[in-house]
Amino acid sequence: MGKVLITASHFQSLCADALNLLKENGHEVILGDSDIPYFSFEQLKQWAPVIDAAIIGMDLWDEKVFGIAPKLKVLARFGVGTDNIDLQAAKKHGVKVVNARGMNSNAVAELAAALILNALRNIPDLNRRLSGGEWARRVGHELKGKTVGLLGFGDIGGKVAKKLSGFEARLLAYDPLPDFAKAEKLGVLMTDLDTILLQSDILSIHMPSIPSTYHIVNAELIAKMKRGAYLVNTARGALVDTEALCRAVKEGVLRGAALDVYEKEPLPPDDPVLHTEGILCTPHTGAETAETYKAISMMTAQAVIDVLNGGNPQNWLNR
Repeated sequence: MGKVLITASHFQSLCADALNLLKENGHEVILGDSDIPYFSFEQLKQWAPVIDAAIIGMDLWDEKVFGIAPKLKVLARFGVGTDNIDLQAAKKHGVKVVNARGMNSNAVAELAAALILNALRNIPDLNRRLSGGEWARRVGHELKGKTVGLLGFGDIGGKVAKKLSGFEARLLAYDPLPDFAKAEKLGVLMTDLDTILLQSDILSIHMPSIPSTYHIVNAELIAKMKRGAYLVNTARGALVDTEALCRAVKEGVLRGAALDVYEKEPLPPDDPVLHTEGILCTPHTGAETAETYKAISMMTAQAVIDVLNGGNPQNWLNR
């Protein structure tokens, strides 16, 4: 049958059912040996010429890689975002690209809600100080009565709204393709971008990374935000100009921020965003739950099996 390269991290330790599914269907599995969720070109070059399928993390799959993978039939993204995949190059080379749309949305939504609460109550800083022997209580803020703006109102944005509704927060959303029916059902007011920026105490980003959204949160947009607001990004690093964000937090234009995603990952330890007081950082862990790993691994494994059996996969993106 086929050779399946898996570069997504933790697959061996957390995705036993999916591994068994692939093997039971007669496929040979080639596992990456790194906890970092991507392969370099040099690592891909070792396997690309012989594989029939790949389940990938954040490896860069462009014309150069597809050009050395003549047997490749399907590329399954272990996640949702495909900004690391040249979809047109894949189509040119006859490779079907799928993602795991919807499989990680609850986990990311829960992390967004957690980051909002942690930022408002200064939880990481309080824990750090207490662990260092300092009994230093700080006055934080309640979510009740605050206005939360959702920049993007797709699956994840909708789930964030549902989770925050119990905190008695006012919910606004902006999306280029507004879903008014969903907004009404969830108690969310769909509005324009300027209104969200002006009124939101917390702005949570849930947009895709595409050319039109690159650095959508820049110095100009931040200047329009409510003074003293918080910014939360669990979507994609390229959406935020972190230099402008750090400056805004240092100058008190924004009260703080919480980020799970970055333009360069892993984030260099000397990156200013890690050393700006008021910015809480986590290492792209939005989808890192046991439940999400199981759901995504089974979906991507089945997509690989479907294609290698001559069928069409779920979530086929580059038809």
